[in-house]
Amino acid sequence: MRRLLLLLSHILFLVSGVAAGIYILPLMIAEKPPLATAVLDVERASAMRGEFRSNLKGSDLLHWGEGEVFVTPTAIAHRGRLAPGPDYKLYLAPDFVDDEASFLAIKEKSLRIADVRGFSGFLLPVPAGVDVNQYTTVVIWCEGFGQFISAAKYR
Repeated sequence: MRRLLLLLSHILFLVSGVAAGIYILPLMIAEKPPLATAVLDVERASAMRGEFRSNLKGSDLLHWGEGEVFVTPTAIAHRGRLAPGPDYKLYLAPDFVDDEASFLAIKEKSLRIADVRGFSGFLLPVPAGVDVNQYTTVVIWCEGFGQFISAAKYR
């Protein structure tokens, strides 16, 4: 009986440690937020903007985004916060989505723009040749876990 309790306690601590590592490691290696002046420059140049809201159907306590998103032909900027997590990707989608199922239905038509490595705003370049006017929505997606984080319709 004592060995069984010892084994169970070790398994519990191992599982807890792995779970904590998945959550804490991204915080430890997160990029610093972009300079406020750089985000402001994109905001001023932007005719297209949207809002991440934490109350979307596919968002929950651990997967959410909030704040403003500004889109120009050369940059996408976010002023706000994202729930910390690993392997976040920014996609441009042709239609607004608000959960995992609706994004997976149009993921093939969406375009992956960049990795998101910070949780207190970001400033990402739009790759050359990408026409942001062909899309309507910015989506934050956790590629590693196939998890919807948030979306913002900008057009």
